[in-house]
Amino acid sequence: MRIGLLTEGGYPYVSGDARLWCDRLVHGLAQHEFDVYALSRSRHQEDEGWIPLPRNVRRVRTAPLWMGEDDEVALGRRARRRFTECFGELAGVLCGVPGASSGSASSAPGGASTSEADRFANALYGLAELAREEGGLTGALRSEAAVRTLERACRAPGAHHTAREARVPDLLTVAAHLESALRPLSLDWYEHDGLGAVDLCHAASGGTAALPGLLARHFTGVPLMVTEYGVRLRTHYLTAPDAPPAVRSLLAAFQGRLAAEAYRRAEVVTAGNTHARRWQERCGAEREKLRTVYPGMNARPFAEVGESPDCADPDTLVWVGRVEPAKDLVSLLHAFAEVRKQSPGTRLRIVGAPAGPEGAAYLGHCRTLAAQLFPDEAEGPHAAGDNPVSFEETGGPELPAAADAYASGAVTVLSSVVEGFPVGLVEAMLCGRATVSTDVGAVVEVIGGTGLVVPPRNPRALAEACVALLRDPERRARLGAAARARALELFTVEQNIEAFHGIYLEIVSRAPVRRDLLDGTGEPLPFAVPAEAHVPVRWTAASPSLAARSGPGWAASRPVRATTPLPAPEGAR
Repeated sequence: MRIGLLTEGGYPYVSGDARLWCDRLVHGLAQHEFDVYALSRSRHQEDEGWIPLPRNVRRVRTAPLWMGEDDEVALGRRARRRFTECFGELAGVLCGVPGASSGSASSAPGGASTSEADRFANALYGLAELAREEGGLTGALRSEAAVRTLERACRAPGAHHTAREARVPDLLTVAAHLESALRPLSLDWYEHDGLGAVDLCHAASGGTAALPGLLARHFTGVPLMVTEYGVRLRTHYLTAPDAPPAVRSLLAAFQGRLAAEAYRRAEVVTAGNTHARRWQERCGAEREKLRTVYPGMNARPFAEVGESPDCADPDTLVWVGRVEPAKDLVSLLHAFAEVRKQSPGTRLRIVGAPAGPEGAAYLGHCRTLAAQLFPDEAEGPHAAGDNPVSFEETGGPELPAAADAYASGAVTVLSSVVEGFPVGLVEAMLCGRATVSTDVGAVVEVIGGTGLVVPPRNPRALAEACVALLRDPERRARLGAAARARALELFTVEQNIEAFHGIYLEIVSRAPVRRDLLDGTGEPLPFAVPAEAHVPVRWTAASPSLAARSGPGWAASRPVRATTPLPAPEGAR
């Protein structure tokens, strides 16, 4: 097969989302070819470069989302009118402006009417066709006409209350975001020598990453599948809480409409966990299309620790992850203060690097809090003080790898208030460690009864669970063994690759053959594509006697029921 892998802000760049699982997928399916179409998010990401790519990556094409050079396309009068109509219709859907047939539309999944979904799709593909004909729409989407069109939609009768309250700065912000998100419309990726030549498009995330797949399906009929480990609409709600109401409403409407269109056109939609799957279904994905494919973790680095029943210190709690406010280390430190009251000899190792400037500031705050809660106490007048809380990073002599961090303690703790798929929790399970976690995201689904779960932002409950495991080594051993068995069964690279490979085969088996097969000189091979592949028929299973006969399979006498009348052969006329 030849797969078009669509990414945004991740693979094949050194940093970013979906980098690890995409890399493992491409390496694991070495028998197939991959064309990577990547959208980058920043100059820093592009300057960092790519990770080493395997031989089965045939082509990599990239485009930036963080900058948009004016395409210098001057639209004529008719093209400007088409742009205004299509962009105005798209903006009207986002603002809730009723269409001509909205009153009689039936209800569709995700809370949107069928006509609204069709209006959004018609506007989106109308802009795509115009961009294809004119050579791009970057300049038009960045123009004053686009802002004025958006303003008219916000002021139109029937628009949502929040949309009517949009001011000029809000309109400029929304227009800039739409221009960036719709930038794939102006790319030249959709011809028969580009995405039109692949067997299927696999969008490694929702949102803008799925847009090239939608356009490839629209222009050349390439089937699309969408994978999401974090739903883009949920991410928008979490990352833009302080934006003005009009901006939040319009951008959320766009993300929701784009997600619904991707789910509607995709052959299969996969989620990384049930938590994400519920979000997808709420946004309009049909249950029949939904599959759960857990992220694949490389179990080899944790095999030695997982197979060893001993731990370095039975009185040590370990936290591993990226240091940021969402991890709620403040609650963990307060919980550890309660643990120390009941078990004075317990220690806490916080292992992880800060995530950006915000994470660095949060780490400094946590260090200060730890110093206040646990003043250094010396055993004697000539001994140095020691703090029971240590802040460390992997890569040093004491903790060369993540597995060594998990091996250094008896219990692994997760204290997050926001979590998608808890990768660190799976790593601890692969190491055979008992865990105490907060009930957020997909934690309960991942744990599956092999660890203790407490409410988030509840230091007392977190402390009680930690003390219960610290005082019961036999229970720790049972939970750790069960956790490792569960992780090896569900969360390995092998199961992830096998699941995606099966979905690829399923989609391609239902898709018609589109591209011509060529010989060594570049000439089409005669009869390489069977004629019946283009005929919409339903084939019945061949009988054993027919299957045993010699000769080509397509020439066997099988009953065929055609859905469209077939012309008579030339010799029969």
